[in-house]
Amino acid sequence: MTASTASPRAATPAPTRSGRPATALRLRAAVAHGSPALLSLVALIVIVTIAAAIQPGVLSVTGLSLMLMSAVPLVFAAQAQMIVMSVGDIDLGIGYLVGLITVIAATVLATSPLLGVALLAAVPAVYALLALVVQKRGVPSIIVTLGMSFVWLGLGLQLLPTPGGATPAWLTAIGSWRSTVVPPPLVFIAIAALVGWWITRRSRVGARIRALGSSAATLDKTGWSPTRTRVTAYVLAALLIVISGLLLAAQTRSGDINSASNFTLTTIAAVILGGGTFSGGRALPIGTALGAVTLGLISVLLSLIALPSSMQAGAQGVIVLAVLAGRIVTERFSR
Repeated sequence: MTASTASPRAATPAPTRSGRPATALRLRAAVAHGSPALLSLVALIVIVTIAAAIQPGVLSVTGLSLMLMSAVPLVFAAQAQMIVMSVGDIDLGIGYLVGLITVIAATVLATSPLLGVALLAAVPAVYALLALVVQKRGVPSIIVTLGMSFVWLGLGLQLLPTPGGATPAWLTAIGSWRSTVVPPPLVFIAIAALVGWWITRRSRVGARIRALGSSAATLDKTGWSPTRTRVTAYVLAALLIVISGLLLAAQTRSGDINSASNFTLTTIAAVILGGGTFSGGRALPIGTALGAVTLGLISVLLSLIALPSSMQAGAQGVIVLAVLAGRIVTERFSR
């Protein structure tokens, strides 16, 4: 056989065990890897397009700033939830903790800055202890964080029984920052996504976090401590939660323990919309950020179309289910 007769066969993609060419499988794998973020992006574009059709001023710098403002604290909280879910856990106390941070910012941090900073610094320390309880005692994270949610609620009500207080001037200045060039919320959202990306995708800690969620036994065999890894993940998540609460307080210029009570389930939904899983081992910060922004804009859109408040919760659920259905379809296509 000559080289000229053999070359056509050599150029044909080698079939896999399933009979599909390797090139086609690689293409489908690439689609599957990027589809969650792509679906969230498409949903986000659709929401902004509909909002712009109803109110053309939405596409201005001021309009986008107003639309995206409420999504900023949610994006940081969603990144925190993503880190916790990457190790296979779930934080059910994140909503009331964000609310507690706003209370601290509007009371103690304003009147006694050093004490306020100390209270904020105590949050990562508490989360480190929670990680130890989950890792060493085998208590499910759902139970531990659910119990802590009542602790956060009680502390918030003790400090500030009713919404009020006033944030420090420097924090108020952050919330009132405006620009005529780029919508400030986009800057904060990009920062949140980049921080989440660096932690989970570029740092060694991120590799260990994802390994703990996918195969804790393998992580242990490689010489990395599962305990230290879970503690690190919880501490990083706590820092992002503190930032989320401070940014929410900067926007509202006051404190309210119930101001972020819906963040708990919303952040979980944002992680899932962004491509995350409940089983852990997967962290997609950009997809999570897009999912959080999408969920944050749903309520804005429903308000623009003057949907009755009694129907908004149901409409939000339908939209979320539609996006999740799209993710399922694309994942089946990739198989």
